[in-house]
This record gives sequence, structure tokens and C-alpha cells, in this order.
Amino acid sequence: MVFQILILFLLMVFIPLAVGGVFVRLEEKGSRFLFRWVSGQMILWAGFQIICVPMILKEKSFRIVMILYLIYIGALLLLSFGTRMKHLAEREKVMVETRKTFCGSTGILWVLFLGLLLFQLIKTVTLAYADGDDAFYVAISTITESSNKMYTNLPYSGYTTGLDVRHGLAPFPVWISFLSGLSGMPAVMTAHIAVAVVMIILGYAAFALVATRLYEDRRQQLLFLITTEVLVLFGGYSLYTTENFMLARSRQGKAALGSLIIPFLFYLLLYLFKRMDEGKKIYRRYYLLVTATVTAGCLCTTLGALLCCMLIGIAAIIGFFQYKQKKSWILLSFCCIPGAIYALLYIML
Repeated sequence: MVFQILILFLLMVFIPLAVGGVFVRLEEKGSRFLFRWVSGQMILWAGFQIICVPMILKEKSFRIVMILYLIYIGALLLLSFGTRMKHLAEREKVMVETRKTFCGSTGILWVLFLGLLLFQLIKTVTLAYADGDDAFYVAISTITESSNKMYTNLPYSGYTTGLDVRHGLAPFPVWISFLSGLSGMPAVMTAHIAVAVVMIILGYAAFALVATRLYEDRRQQLLFLITTEVLVLFGGYSLYTTENFMLARSRQGKAALGSLIIPFLFYLLLYLFKRMDEGKKIYRRYYLLVTATVTAGCLCTTLGALLCCMLIGIAAIIGFFQYKQKKSWILLSFCCIPGAIYALLYIML
């Protein structure tokens, strides 16, 4: 069990942090750790989507996806290492910044925020939530890992059937199968414990990044996060709220879209607005990260293609008339190409 947990920690925390070093030029003081973690997860999910969907459509085995994805991770780690070496002189120690934030009047707010977060994580692991979707999505993860086949078995009975193209275009459960297959932990435990906990923390990391764009004062940022936690805790007034998905169904792709992908996309758009306000350069890797985020949204659910492209499109229209740098908004529109491709596949297939 300890070995399985270490493998999952490596796959969901350490590797995304390392891969996030590819976007070192986009990091900002005070949020580098969180930005690197979330952006690293986006580029990893985007690669999994690009690798997995063609294999599903060709009805290849799950083991081929695992091998190709591991090669992709290795290539990203090498690229990240090379990028970090080039910008080693620009690096500042994050631990020093972190110690400073715990000092002064924000200390109590930090304790309150971390206490509420720990409470949510404990309840997520110790309580059981009746969700009919688990009979489908978690079953897909279990069948994929055990049978080496993807979306060709009925999740309710296990019997062989035709290719389920509709769900195969958003193979988030297969990513959970990858974690399960590599760590050795059963897919059910991986989904309900490991993935659930990490997705909640990643969601608050994305909200923390948004807070850095909305407020400059650390105290205001913490108040924003604490308010968000309270809203999430009391957001179960319906089965279909984003808050309910974030806590009770965080292991599902739709929850990842609402609580992680879209907030992080908001952060990236706010980042672009700020750079334009200050007249600073927009790096090419920024557009790569936006494209990866859109592709990651497609991995979570087919609806992600529509919602991510709508959000970018609205921002592009506003920015097109607000700023003179029209080239940047045209390039931003091209970031929606992956979403358009998967939406077209959904319509055609």
C-alpha cells in the first residue's frame, strides 16, 4: 500500500510539478508552485487525450496507451529539465516566500483556510456518497485496467459490445485506469481516494491562482479562498451544482472541468489581460498552455470543448475591441482548434 501511494504521489504531484517547468517564463512571484503544478497537469492531460482517443477509435489495447503515454511523460521531463537549466539564474526559492506568507496577520487566515481544506479532504475519504454515475465511469476504469480493452465492454455487465464512441472521445476514466495500472492500486480505490483528494486540492490551487489576479494583497486572497471554501461546503443544494461535483464527485471528468479547467482558463485569460495592460510581451508558450488547457477540457468531457471555446471566444471578442494587439487575440482563437476538432468528431461519429 505504501508503495502504491508513493507511485500515485509521483504521478499526480511530482511529475506535474516537474513538467510544469516547461512554462517557467509564465511563472509569477508568489504563485510559482501552484502554477507549475496546475500547468503541468494540463500539458499531461492534453497529451493523454491526444494519445488515447486515436487508440480508442482504432480499438487498440490499453497497454499501448500506457506505453505511449509513459514515453510522452519522459519527453516532457527532458524538455522541462532543459528549460529549467536555461532559466536557472531567474529562479527564486519558493520556501522563503512561503515562510513569509505565514507571518503577520495572515497566519490566522492560513490556519482557517488549511483547516477547512483538511476537513473537506477527510470527509471526502471517510464518507460514502451515493452516485449513479460511479456505476458507469468507475466501472469503465476497472474494466479497462483488467481487460486491456477500452470502451468495448458494457460497464454495467462487462459483456462485449460495440465501440462506445460517445464516451470514448473523453477518456478521463482511462486516465484513472492508467494510474491504477501503474501503481497497482485497484481502480475503485484510486478513483475514490487518490484522485478525489488530489482533484480537490488542484481545484483550490486553480482558485488560488485566480485570487492572485483579482487581488494583490495576500490577506484579500486568503479571504477569497476561505469564502470559496464556505460556498463549496454549503453548495449541495442540488445534485448538479459545481460545488457538489467538486466535493462529492471530484473523481469524475465533469467535476474536473468545472472546478479546475474552467477556473484555470479564467486565470490564463486574466493573465493575458494584465500583460496587455502593462504592455508586456506575450510568450508563445502561453498560447501552448491555453491550447493544452482546452485539450484537457476535452479529456474531461465532450462538453468541455464547447465551454472552453465559448469562454475563449467571448474573451477574444472583448479583447479584440479593447486592445490594439489584435494579433494576440487571433492567436488565442487558434487555441480553440483542438476543441473544434473533438466537437466535429463527436458530431460525425
